[in-house]
Amino acid sequence: MSLTHLIDTYCASWSDQDAERRRSLLLSVWDDGATYADPTAQANGADELLAHIAGIRTTYPGARIVRTSAVDEHHGIARFAWKFVLPDGSSFPEGLDIAFLNADQTRITRIIGFFGPLAVA
Repeated sequence: MSLTHLIDTYCASWSDQDAERRRSLLLSVWDDGATYADPTAQANGADELLAHIAGIRTTYPGARIVRTSAVDEHHGIARFAWKFVLPDGSSFPEGLDIAFLNADQTRITRIIGFFGPLAVA
């Protein structure tokens, strides 16, 4: 699996309406014991992240995560931009995720997410 496909599969796990498909998508790219953190949540392992995603899906039914940049990578760390698109086409400000990868870059070991554009100094 290419790194871009890995990241797109991760994004698809946030976007799929069906809980079993979400689980299958996430487990195909999420390493055992991987962690997730953003300004509003911290999740340890796939079950906690899936519970967080389910909560988002309940609050925003039909919304999806869309990758909006290329995937950059060095030294086993990748970054990519995304946006949260609502069913009517509107979206929240973009976010940026930093993904830590396992040694052969086939699974995600950690995601750190940020919301909105970087502040100007």
